[in-house]
Amino acid sequence: MTPRFDVIGLVVSDMAASLAFYRRLGLVFPQGAENEPHVEAGLPGGLRLALDTEDTIRSFHAGWQPPRGGGRVSLAFRCEDPAEVDSVYGELVGAGHHGELKPWDAFWGMRYAVVHDPDGNGVDLFAPLPGGPAPA
Repeated sequence: MTPRFDVIGLVVSDMAASLAFYRRLGLVFPQGAENEPHVEAGLPGGLRLALDTEDTIRSFHAGWQPPRGGGRVSLAFRCEDPAEVDSVYGELVGAGHHGELKPWDAFWGMRYAVVHDPDGNGVDLFAPLPGGPAPA
C-alpha cells in the first residue's frame, strides 16, 4: 500500500476572511462555512484544500502555536493569460490583501505575481507569456 496525496491543509486565524480570499480565486466552499471550524473545497485532479481554525487545531493539539516567520509554503493559481494575472492581483490588493510582488514578466516565460492570504501564506498567480512554456 502506498499513501496517496489527497489534501492541502491551511490553519487560518479568521475563517470568513480566508474564505473570502480563496473564493475570489474561484474556489467553491459551502455557503455558511464562515462559522465552521473546518471547511474543504475540491481542487482540480481530485485534491482538496482544507481550512481549519486555530481553535480546531488546539482542540486536539493543546500546545499548538502558529509558526513564526513564513515564506516556506505557497499555493499557485494558474490564470488564463497574462492580463488575468494583473487583474486578479489588482482585485486582491484592492480588497486589502498584501501584494508581495507586483505582476512582472519572469525570465522563465511567465507573467508572475505574489499576494498574501489573510494569514500571510504566499499565493502565486501566473500565466504563460506569448511564446512562453506550453501548458502542463
